[in-house]
Amino acid sequence: MVIPASDAALGIIRIDIDPVIHIGSLSVHWYGVMYALAFLVAFRYGVLPHLVPRGVDRGTAERGLVWTIIFGLLGARLYYVVQQPNLGDYLHDPVRIIAVWEGGMAFFGAIMAGLATVTVFAWRNRLSTWLMWDAAVIFAVVGQPIGRIGNVINGDILGAASTLPWATAYVNPHAVLQTGFQLCTTSSCTAYQPAAVYEAIGTILIGVILFALRRRGVRNGALAVAYIPLYAVSQLILFQFRASEPVLGLGLHQAQWTALVILLVVAPLVFFAWRRHLDTVAAPA
Repeated sequence: MVIPASDAALGIIRIDIDPVIHIGSLSVHWYGVMYALAFLVAFRYGVLPHLVPRGVDRGTAERGLVWTIIFGLLGARLYYVVQQPNLGDYLHDPVRIIAVWEGGMAFFGAIMAGLATVTVFAWRNRLSTWLMWDAAVIFAVVGQPIGRIGNVINGDILGAASTLPWATAYVNPHAVLQTGFQLCTTSSCTAYQPAAVYEAIGTILIGVILFALRRRGVRNGALAVAYIPLYAVSQLILFQFRASEPVLGLGLHQAQWTALVILLVVAPLVFFAWRRHLDTVAAPA
């Protein structure tokens, strides 16, 4: 929905932030800064307070963090790339496949790769897999909302055109808008629903539920078992507001189809595996 720029200035949020911070000849992407901050905060205030009281020393937690971040980022980027309609462009320019600074990370890919990495790490270090899975989902719910700030600055996760008071319009010519989205000009301005903000709010709500469960002293694995279906449901709902990713079939995005598989197949399997597991130690509040 295109509206006159003079009217848009009164009813929408205009974002005029260069996604790149220029410090002399050095260029630093806000997207990367927010991811780094997300990792730091999630580890310091989420993972460590969960693992250390349960017998996992900081050094072990740090090693697990490094491997999980590496494979989580790769999984998130690859899952994003393979679902793009212009996949051929990435194959002809392979460097773009790992160009995380451009934006474009699918969190389902991070979840799958991250949990797989945590599973191997727990096995190799003789740790409770369920305990480490709980730490991983805490890392996700604390860090993801911070990382979404980078998406807001980039403009790479947007909903449909909108005139809602909180709709966002992008002014800076370096904004990372995907095909089909338009910058504001002097004559007209198109604003979009801030889907990245909706994602952040959804994750915060999931985090509130998980921390409430932990306060009840549930046993190891309960947080991960709750997180998996909760995140799948959130994606089924929130992707209805996303217009920056392609629709595959029946009006659903790739992530929504993935969410359905996780909700109907993966989540029940994880739940029954958890119920049968002998790791029944209650998680301290």
